[in-house]
Amino acid sequence: MVFNIVLVDDHKLVRDGIKTILERGADFQVVGEAENGSDAVQVCRQSQPDLVLMDINLPGMNGLEATGELLRHCPQAKVVILSMYDDENSVVSAIRSGARAFVLKKASSLELLDALKTVARGGSYLSSEVSDRLLAHIQRGDLEMHDHSPIETLSPRELQVLRLVAEGKTSKDIAVLLDLGLQTVRSYRKTMMKKLGVNNVAGLTQLALAAGLTHWNKPDANSLG
Repeated sequence: MVFNIVLVDDHKLVRDGIKTILERGADFQVVGEAENGSDAVQVCRQSQPDLVLMDINLPGMNGLEATGELLRHCPQAKVVILSMYDDENSVVSAIRSGARAFVLKKASSLELLDALKTVARGGSYLSSEVSDRLLAHIQRGDLEMHDHSPIETLSPRELQVLRLVAEGKTSKDIAVLLDLGLQTVRSYRKTMMKKLGVNNVAGLTQLALAAGLTHWNKPDANSLG
């Protein structure tokens, strides 16, 4: 059986390299590509793939946000996260977003194919380095649940807006990136400040950094004024 797959990465060289690996075998057929989260959702809605190989670090809507969004429209799709980050926060966030696997970008082509085949057949997969580290943290109790933070009161869309604010984007930038009205974005910012108990962009940015929302895209300090 041939499984249809969509490749999502903002670097064409990476997509081309993965496509070359997949074309060596007869198990996968690339039916679409995207270089950002918003396009990924649209491509998947059109192609309805079996699998999606998703990078985390994407412009605009990041890979985790895109995963949650596309699974609403394509519930049959199975998402495999491909990332350069191996910290437990990224891994746990990926699984919570609905991903079925987490593979490191430094993995071998054989490991990537093994992960894709495992997920295509209904299983789940974690790179060995990731699973070993995660297990060690669990055994030490590092991942025990703590008191809820104010960030957890935000909706998925508010979290998207918060992350972009922390990355130095203006309301106009965010409106374009998320395809929202300018007044809608301003309303989100106002609501978030009220929920989080801050009264300026610097306060929002501090909270976003503390929560790890900008783990893969640190904001430009010059744009926070």
